[in-house]
Amino acid sequence: MGYALGVAQLGGKHPSAKPWKGLAPGIIELVEDHAGDTYRAIYTVRFDEIIYVLHAFQKKSPTGRKTRQSDVDIVAQRLNAAQRDCEERHGKNRQ
Repeated sequence: MGYALGVAQLGGKHPSAKPWKGLAPGIIELVEDHAGDTYRAIYTVRFDEIIYVLHAFQKKSPTGRKTRQSDVDIVAQRLNAAQRDCEERHGKNRQ
């Protein structure tokens, strides 16, 4: 996942990166399997020159492939925080 995030920081897209079907465009998901478990990292490329990692977690959904609502809520909260941070650091409308 670290390598894939590095590729994103340089403006590229790692082959394992795919759009996350959770909130809005510009949210990317990385999925890795390790020792029988699945891990995900969600990041955004919605802002110029900045990559924000919004959440990283072990996939433990009780209902198959669907992401737990609590994880979706965390991503939404952190996306809003990233928006505020970007505006404070770089001015408004930097998307």
